[in-house]
Amino acid sequence: MNILMANIRSFTQSEVFRFIITGGLATALHYGIYFVLLLLSVNMSLAFAVGYFLSFVFNYLMSAYFTFKKKTTKRNGMGFIIAHCINFMLQVSLLNFFAWLGIHKALAPIPAYAISIPVNFIIVRFVFNKVK
Repeated sequence: MNILMANIRSFTQSEVFRFIITGGLATALHYGIYFVLLLLSVNMSLAFAVGYFLSFVFNYLMSAYFTFKKKTTKRNGMGFIIAHCINFMLQVSLLNFFAWLGIHKALAPIPAYAISIPVNFIIVRFVFNKVK
């Protein structure tokens, strides 16, 4: 718990700003693919998964080189994969929950993103900036 709190306290404004840019672009790419696949009558969860995984590589490279200014390594790559597996499961669960609540499937990702993106930032930041 102390490691998590130290990690949260050490956020910098520029890092958060770069995360917003990277996350915004990755999310736009993800949502764009999702929306096009919905228009093609692809199942909502499958469309979401395809969009997520296609935006994943872009997100990893931008997170490493732009957001956290680190080189890609096997270690942070594996950490990023694990973080995004957690994030993906959270997002799919939230997507289906909001669709179940009656939010249109084209709009259901929006509240899912609002919840999962801050959680993902904390996890991914920990991957790239382990507190010593």
